[in-house]
Amino acid sequence: MDLTDRRAAVTTLFEAHRKAPFPSRWRGADVAGFDMVMLDADPAGCVSAWLEHLGILDDRRRNVLAECEQRLIRVIPELDADGREYYQRLLDMTILILAADFP
Repeated sequence: MDLTDRRAAVTTLFEAHRKAPFPSRWRGADVAGFDMVMLDADPAGCVSAWLEHLGILDDRRRNVLAECEQRLIRVIPELDADGREYYQRLLDMTILILAADFP
């Protein structure tokens, strides 16, 4: 997948994510020791920056995103259906971006 296709895929996922309501059950909750609001905010901020900078992510955000990827992988199996769908979209975007940065 080239960068243009990857950006289009991430854009579509990000638009869907921004329109989706945060799953209220997970507001203020910790799963596997991770704050679920921050596990939404951190990768979403990195995705937004990646899109704004046309597919370029600075080292700090790349590291944050890589850490979020591992956290999402741990957390998603423990969530209900709404939570899994919401956080899986974040994981999908994270994987697409990290693969673009590390071909």
